[in-house]
Amino acid sequence: MSENTNEMLNRVAVAGLRKCVEKLSRVSAGTWKVAGADVSMGTLDEAVKLRAPEEGEAAAVYFDVKGELPFIAILLFDPRDIDRISRCFLGYSFSASPRLNQAGELLLTELGNIILNSLAGAFSNAVKRIFIPSAPRCLRGEPQHLLGAMGASVDVKQSYRIISVKLDIQCDKSVTRCEVLGLIPEKLAQELLNSGGVS
Repeated sequence: MSENTNEMLNRVAVAGLRKCVEKLSRVSAGTWKVAGADVSMGTLDEAVKLRAPEEGEAAAVYFDVKGELPFIAILLFDPRDIDRISRCFLGYSFSASPRLNQAGELLLTELGNIILNSLAGAFSNAVKRIFIPSAPRCLRGEPQHLLGAMGASVDVKQSYRIISVKLDIQCDKSVTRCEVLGLIPEKLAQELLNSGGVS
């Protein structure tokens, strides 16, 4: 795995998401920040199973970009955090529940749309191409259920460079975390490296 390529992917993703969380912090009741990032190799199957909660459901918002430079973007949440996420974003809490209800699903879909489009926009600006992502989908369930739904449009066993960016959301003393994943095929990784990551 080329370290130069990984550093470039990391830099482009983090820069785009930092701009996004700065805007979110201005319009939200809470504070958002990038809490860490790394790049590894793996499959969609491995990425989701490694990061989903050990017990119970996970929630994911995802979209994929088709075309000459395809990639997948996913935002993973623990649905048990929906009360804190809603308080930090909207200023009031949804009911805490081990299962995600329709209002929670709509909230996560909107957040996913904002955050994942920022990631796609960072890549688009860097390679000077227009990306048209699919509509974001919110999924909830055991990791195997998430993979089954995502596998309808992508190969869960294909190997990608996986950019993982952790975002912390804080309201008062309450902090929760979500994780942004960008699954980048080699062709897009090479384009980003060739571009110099200028955005």
